[in-house]
Amino acid sequence: MNRFSQLMAFVLGGAMAFGLLQTLSACSDGRVAIDQVVRVFGSMTPADPEGEKELVRFYETYDLYSNNPGNLRQRDHFRDAFRQVRANYVVETDSVQLIDAAIQGVKDLNAEPASLEPRAVVEAGLDAMIATLDPHSSYLNPDELRDTQVITRGEFGGLGLEVTMEKGLVKVVSPIEDTPAYRAGIIAGDRISHIEGEPIGGKTLSQSVKLMRGRPGEPIVLTIMRDGEAPFDVRIVRAVIEVRSVRWHMEDDIAYVRIASFNEKVEPKLKQAFQELHAQAGPNFKGVVLDLRNNPGGLLFQSLFVSDSFLDRGKIVSVRERDRRRDRVFMAKPGDLSNGAAVVVLINEGSASASEIVAGALRDQGRAVVMGRRSFGKGSVQTIQPLPLEGALRLTTARYYSPSGHTIQARGVGPDIVLSRPLPANAEEAQTYKREADLPGALNGDSLAEKPARATLDRETCPTAGPDGEDRELGCALAYLHAGTTEAFLATIAHEVSATPRL
Repeated sequence: MNRFSQLMAFVLGGAMAFGLLQTLSACSDGRVAIDQVVRVFGSMTPADPEGEKELVRFYETYDLYSNNPGNLRQRDHFRDAFRQVRANYVVETDSVQLIDAAIQGVKDLNAEPASLEPRAVVEAGLDAMIATLDPHSSYLNPDELRDTQVITRGEFGGLGLEVTMEKGLVKVVSPIEDTPAYRAGIIAGDRISHIEGEPIGGKTLSQSVKLMRGRPGEPIVLTIMRDGEAPFDVRIVRAVIEVRSVRWHMEDDIAYVRIASFNEKVEPKLKQAFQELHAQAGPNFKGVVLDLRNNPGGLLFQSLFVSDSFLDRGKIVSVRERDRRRDRVFMAKPGDLSNGAAVVVLINEGSASASEIVAGALRDQGRAVVMGRRSFGKGSVQTIQPLPLEGALRLTTARYYSPSGHTIQARGVGPDIVLSRPLPANAEEAQTYKREADLPGALNGDSLAEKPARATLDRETCPTAGPDGEDRELGCALAYLHAGTTEAFLATIAHEVSATPRL
């Protein structure tokens, strides 16, 4: 990835994914339509009188706590980031609230006056200021920026966790398959209360994540809180993690394609998948199940490629910013990797961001039947803007809209066929199924009426399928493709249910 691409990073933040994975930031490699959308914010963002007046208050705090207040480069570093937020955030910001938060962030270090390195003062202020915006905006210090650029290539050092912050603890959204955390038995919904014996309480998500970072091969002990169990420690050895972004196999005459995340390897792997699947199935290639369940998102240009892989024409997604003159629309081009085969897309509460772009495009264009449960609702755009001195801002700059004109933000993508799950047994279990709209500070969506679902089924009525023989949602997707229509599918399911003995 060259320096130009790095400067033009255009990001899909994945839902709830933060911290150890921080995967959902991106760099364009310049090969596809992303080049037409990304832009570099001007390094000399114009000052606004209101903002400049408030900046003076932070300068006073900087002078008070810094052990070298004459270091104007770091002070100006804060100014540059503040101006970027004021000029480019998706909605207009309040300069008083931003500076109040920054000052409080410095005070929360509980340091003596004139005792802090200038960089520590500025980083504390930036972390706290950006944290007031929305769950997906953040300040990236130089180390975090380097980590982000490595992660989008699909290989990185770490534990293999997607995490968020909830009620003062780090909550596991999902362990990544075949990673140290996954093999150690960490599961979705686990809460991390201590890192190497140090309590997380009072720390931000960014601070907690920094404690968990380390070199591959180095062990770390996490204290886990899990519903119904006493807290326990788990020892995990950090490793270089390669995310298998695409898996595939044939389910008799149906191609099964699983996309776990939208990193830079999706395009070549998806092409390889269909070459092999067509070769295996030959004339018996009846349809495709595209599994996007629990896919937290990733790179925009990869979601465009996947959508376009099944579309010959029409809109894929549109991007709308605060300045409507910068709105953009992405269109499909001729060419279909599946050769027009019928498609079912599986989604659930953990399908977010890039996953939602694909599901929304294929549903709205009538190219696929979307099955499962409403997606997460992460429909905001994060742009990584490197700052002149060091580090970068990951800043929410726009919202995504599906071809029907609905925003993905907050509402998500509703399935054509809903496969309902049992209601949560308790409040703790319900926390596992929170969506974007439930996150503190989440941007709102729209209230436009949407196309209703064709049918709603209890997923337990679906036949089983998959390698372990326990995947009922996949079973329903396969049954739909074999049936050919919604009516025939519902009749098939009803027949199977009525034929099952009740004991």
